Amino acid sequence: MRELVDTRTVLIGGEAGQGLVTVGQLLSQALVRAGWRICVTQTYHSRVRGGHNTWAIRFGAGEIGAPAETIDLLVALDQESIALHRGELAAGALLIADEGLDPQGTAGLRVPFAKLAAARQANVAALGVAGTLLGLLEELLAAGVEEMFGKKAPDAAAENRRALAEACRWTAEAGASFALPERPAAGGASRAMVNGNEALALGALSAGLRFYAFYPMTPSTSVSLTVAAHAAALGVVAEQAEDEIAAVNMAIGASFAGAPAMVATSGGGFALMVEGVSLAAMTETPLVVVVAQRPGPATGLPTRTEQADLEFVLHAGHGEFPRALLAPGNPEECFLLARKALFLAEMSQGPIFILTDQFLADSYRAVEPFEVRALPAVRAGHEGDVAAPYRRYAFVEGGVSPRLLPGRTQHLVVADSDEHTEDGHITEDLAVRDRMVAKRLAKLDVLRWEVLPPRLEGAAEGALLLVAWGSAGAAAAEAAAELRARGVAAATLHFTQLWPLDPQQFLATLRAAGRVIFVEGNATGQFERLVRRETGFEATGHVRRCDGLPITPAYVLRALAAQGMA
Repeated sequence: MRELVDTRTVLIGGEAGQGLVTVGQLLSQALVRAGWRICVTQTYHSRVRGGHNTWAIRFGAGEIGAPAETIDLLVALDQESIALHRGELAAGALLIADEGLDPQGTAGLRVPFAKLAAARQANVAALGVAGTLLGLLEELLAAGVEEMFGKKAPDAAAENRRALAEACRWTAEAGASFALPERPAAGGASRAMVNGNEALALGALSAGLRFYAFYPMTPSTSVSLTVAAHAAALGVVAEQAEDEIAAVNMAIGASFAGAPAMVATSGGGFALMVEGVSLAAMTETPLVVVVAQRPGPATGLPTRTEQADLEFVLHAGHGEFPRALLAPGNPEECFLLARKALFLAEMSQGPIFILTDQFLADSYRAVEPFEVRALPAVRAGHEGDVAAPYRRYAFVEGGVSPRLLPGRTQHLVVADSDEHTEDGHITEDLAVRDRMVAKRLAKLDVLRWEVLPPRLEGAAEGALLLVAWGSAGAAAAEAAAELRARGVAAATLHFTQLWPLDPQQFLATLRAAGRVIFVEGNATGQFERLVRRETGFEATGHVRRCDGLPITPAYVLRALAAQGMA
């Protein structure tokens, strides 16, 4: 059961182009290497330069999966950061800002950045000040600087190391202190720092991904960048297509030829891919589609987060065909569910979806290194020969026909987007049509056998049960832990698979709870509605958020209090 963790939050604020992400990455990395757990939240505007951006690191010794709403250390790279965030400072919080900025009455360090470093190294000087206050060794910070700049720009690396050293020295002499949370136990320094998209890409690669196509679209793009970074070493083809329509159809073609394939996009890009999704279903071609959700409709808030594409993805495509929707809640689940998606796609010979969102996509965490050496990889196609005549769409029990790979068999392999006969040729025989629809739908049973049960934390009987999915799960779990600490019986039920659902896995838990509240990042309660449709279960209430920010434990608790339940 999740326990409350003593944490602090560092927020670095500034304009795009001020090196804010560099400071954030280096400080996060140093915290992880010092043994801390982290949860990073990034906010940025949809523009190349300018606009107020933030990198927030919540850190502590225990598991952290959700952001906090208060700031303990504000690193302000510009005046606007002070004005916008001074109201979010916790009691005893500190401000780090250039001596030329107005602290507006906020306590903290006024740093002579111009004396410590040249303007282009001011961000690294801020890293030195913040890192020293957080008790991080200069050697640890310098190692990160060297890794980031050393190989590609040795001169820049040297200048940044000097700026870092000056900032660390100045901070130590300034004598400022910062109250750290309970320190982590030894042994955590071997953890890796990854965000959700990176973990997702690594999971797919570990499962035997061989073809990946994409058209860049926030917040899915870092899946593509991660796959591309490893493609040459792993023998993977990573192709940037001219648009999403081309990307999905390339992936279907590659998969037809035997290469486990995946595409990643966001809502607007997925809208363009939908006809391709139907093609994969009709041709019974394995395909994994990652949809990194952001607020819509249309361009909406392209760099913010939401969980509002569930129903879109669940119903995308024309006609009727089986599919599975997976929704990881943290980077570890991103890795595992990306692997599972590739296996499910091959097992069911059709499209499988992974729903993530901007918060999870961009959120770095400290994770135990993924052990990949003993993990099996998916094998495409039917192994072994079949008797002639070969029928690609043979009517078989369970609906999954032997899938031979063209060019790797003596048989002719025919695929057709029209309704087809067992051997793959066009037909308008309505009796065959009827049987083919039943054959394709029968594959839903294959997916049902593999449904992941939701994870229950706490005792649900008679309790206030918070039901969440995807990235909202951690905030709900921490809110429940806070309620238990106050003496309220509370539990959580977290879903990482949204379709198909197996009511036998959770309906008794819902019925046993005293009150059931659905927590999700959309305005209409899409998952709550889906559960009601499939089971008839009526929830007590809900907590919903759709302003573009991630759900936090404090947000959940405020919403429950407003409903008289906390």
